[in-house]
Amino acid sequence: MKKTLLIFLIVCSRILYAQSDCISAISVCGNSDISYTPSGPGNILEGIGVNSCLSDTENEHFSVWYSFTAATSGTLAFVINPVIDTDDYDFAVYGPTTNGCTSLNNNNIFVTPVRCNFNGTGASQGNTGLLLTIPPPPPPNTNGSAGNQAEWSPHMVVQAGETYYLVVDNYRSSPDGFSLTWSGTASLSSAFNDPALSPNPFTTPGLPAANPANPNEVTVCSLATPFNFTSLSVGIINGNSPNFKVSYHKSTNDAITGGNPVTTELVNLPTTYFYRIVYQDPTSPNDPRNGCFITGRFKFRDGNFALTNATLTSCSNNGSGTALFDLTTAAVGAGPTHTLKYYPTMFDLNAGTNEITSPAIYQFVSAEGRVFVKATNEFGCTATAEITLRFHPLVVVTDASLRACFLETNHSLGTFNLSNAPVTVGNAPKKYYKSLADAVSGTNEILNFLTYDAPTGVVYVKVFNAQGCYSIAKVTLTVLSPVYSNVLQDKIICIEDKTTLDAGPGFNGYEWSTGATTQAINNVAVGTYWVKLKTGDCITLQNVKVYASDQPVVSNIDISNTTITVNVIGGTPDYKYSMDNINWQDSNVFTNISRGDHKVYVKDAYDCEPIEINVVVPNLINVITPNGDGVNDVIDYSALSGKQSLILSIFDRYGTKIHQADKSNGYKWDGTVAGKKIPTGTYWYSVTWNENDKKNTPFKFSGWVMVKNRE
Repeated sequence: MKKTLLIFLIVCSRILYAQSDCISAISVCGNSDISYTPSGPGNILEGIGVNSCLSDTENEHFSVWYSFTAATSGTLAFVINPVIDTDDYDFAVYGPTTNGCTSLNNNNIFVTPVRCNFNGTGASQGNTGLLLTIPPPPPPNTNGSAGNQAEWSPHMVVQAGETYYLVVDNYRSSPDGFSLTWSGTASLSSAFNDPALSPNPFTTPGLPAANPANPNEVTVCSLATPFNFTSLSVGIINGNSPNFKVSYHKSTNDAITGGNPVTTELVNLPTTYFYRIVYQDPTSPNDPRNGCFITGRFKFRDGNFALTNATLTSCSNNGSGTALFDLTTAAVGAGPTHTLKYYPTMFDLNAGTNEITSPAIYQFVSAEGRVFVKATNEFGCTATAEITLRFHPLVVVTDASLRACFLETNHSLGTFNLSNAPVTVGNAPKKYYKSLADAVSGTNEILNFLTYDAPTGVVYVKVFNAQGCYSIAKVTLTVLSPVYSNVLQDKIICIEDKTTLDAGPGFNGYEWSTGATTQAINNVAVGTYWVKLKTGDCITLQNVKVYASDQPVVSNIDISNTTITVNVIGGTPDYKYSMDNINWQDSNVFTNISRGDHKVYVKDAYDCEPIEINVVVPNLINVITPNGDGVNDVIDYSALSGKQSLILSIFDRYGTKIHQADKSNGYKWDGTVAGKKIPTGTYWYSVTWNENDKKNTPFKFSGWVMVKNRE
């Protein structure tokens, strides 16, 4: 509100409105406009007409008194404009004075005014006053009257600090008022215009009404609670001098007089209330600004509002018994300017404790529950509502299991179609995860769920409903291991034999590499075979081999005179030995064998076709007489020269090798060593060779010889 305010002044009766008396004149606050409706002569019948231009036979009619003090020197004029132009308003100005009304009258007979006008309705339809365009007259004599019956009177020239009194009289005593506007270069004293006293604008309480012509509106939150009017005073004064005081009234009459102040009461919305700001300096009772006041008006409006209870429904995912609720989405009917606070109980709401400080992500740990919201509007009014928290229907799931056959390339893995897991009824949306943590957080989703390769273990299925709620089911994955026949084993047979391969009973189907679909196959020769064994829907490929038995090998044959010793390795003991392939013996020694070529047969425990070895029993030479007579002069084994690695070795009785006969010397020995005849005596010899067969069988023929050297 501006410092310069329109003062609303109303009709005053003799009893109630002392403003019709000089002693209680209304202080004019600055050059503000005035409106007033006089309704009587006041409590004192003052003689204003004796020494003035006003009627000397009558005193006041419907009158009002004002006092004003010049703050600055200069010209001063005013215009009195009756509400009804035909009304006859007269006026008189007294002063200057420093002692108020006391110096202006004697026994209520007033001195000659400095300006006076009693003209009736004129060319301006009843307007009268002081005009700046009319020069002021010389001072009147003491017996003269400074009056004027013309429509206008000359303006005044005032000095700063001078105080004047103005009486405005409605000669016709009509029920209509007037307005007064000031002009001129002089400014009138006002506490409301003094920046030292009122540096800030005085503020009308409340907010503007929808219709700007209507008073501001103060919002109250409860019409049933008495309103403390004094709570508005600080805002109205707005930091100005504490000598400004505010009172509250229910009529303009009381606002002007300060009568019947209201402090606390139940307010009525249709009623217009008034506030009165008056300046009064207790330390300076003669301050001309004392008593200066302005008034304003305001009304009340009901700021009370109501909320509606609401229900929020959210997902209790995976049967957790909890859900995330965004409390700010509850449709409680709050306005966009409302401040909302949420509490777990009504007790907390009333006490302002345990506020839910993150309502948008508030987790209420309960199957169902309630929270409470408190809304505060911009006027401080509050309302509460209850928010019921409920869960959407739970997503019903059951744990399931899936079985898959092993992968041929990796028996620990199987290929699973996870969508086949019967975790729920119907075709609800699903997502698949390797771990429960991933399922809860929605990370690392299994995208190839139709052909998911995995070992025996578990996966998790997140099943959603139409509201986006979910439950998680566990799916146990089992990789079916290969089922092999425990009776089908590799076999060893003779190379020339046949055998039977039997996979055993208990399988749902058989498929052999031979094309057979029977449990067993017959007449199976040496070789590698496989069979596909069906167990349920799984097929196990099992390989089986039929080996030829290892043939025994004659490692060497020792011949000593007429005894043959056959040494055998390989094959499978026990061995059998024969020299005619008819008669068999367990011993590897044959005796009394004649000189010449023989055959030896050997077979092992598998009784397969025997191996056959040619054996030569050389002629035995026991005596040589190297005397050059051509008879028994040498030992000669050149007849065996066709054998591989044929060597004749001669040893003395101490086992020292003294001669070797080989290809270089024709496989012969003439009883000499290094060209010298050896002493007559008995010597040992051995003949070794390798038989010309596949195994290059080693042979050793040993004996003794008597060497007779004669000189």
